Amino acid sequence: MTTTSNHVQGKTKSTLREYTEAILIALVLAFVIRSFIVQAFKIPSGSMIPTLLVGDHILVNKFIFGPQIPFTHARLFPFEKPKRGEVVVFLEPTERKKDFIKRVIGLPGETVQVIDRQVYIDGKPLKEDKYAYYATSRRVRGLDNFGPFKVPEGCYFMMGDNRENSSDSRVWGPVPFELMKGEAFLIYWSWNGPERKVRWSRIGDVIR
Repeated sequence: MTTTSNHVQGKTKSTLREYTEAILIALVLAFVIRSFIVQAFKIPSGSMIPTLLVGDHILVNKFIFGPQIPFTHARLFPFEKPKRGEVVVFLEPTERKKDFIKRVIGLPGETVQVIDRQVYIDGKPLKEDKYAYYATSRRVRGLDNFGPFKVPEGCYFMMGDNRENSSDSRVWGPVPFELMKGEAFLIYWSWNGPERKVRWSRIGDVIR
């Protein structure tokens, strides 16, 4: 009787240990994936309309700019630097408390200027008809005309696609590379909260 009881107790401990190990491994893998490879984000505002809508859930490639050591801004080895036109998630550069998502417009060392809504890079007009969006003809002081501004080395000039309703580098300045979290590449879920409606047509869209 004692032998059987000990056997059952030992088997229970073994099963419990297996479950515990499996859960710990899953947690470690989730932490590694989220910290170094891919992270999910939800779009809370309309600053990137029409590219991204409020309620879009996106995936961000964190590996491409180099694995970032958790709880720091240090990177192990960057594979690529942000390119013009890419949609990037980053830590807002003033208070450094919130994640923002904008499009890369100006690269390190370039001079950015906005004249009557037209963006110029080093004096040459930037073609943005695929993503720059203006809902009205109403002029917004400080947004429709800006600069010239030279982007410091190691920094990037970011702008939202919804140019009339975007707090971006025109307001709070350039973003250091160390604050970049990754490139947005896919909408994996989209939900219109107030209407309780899933936007099925957006699910699986590649972010460009």
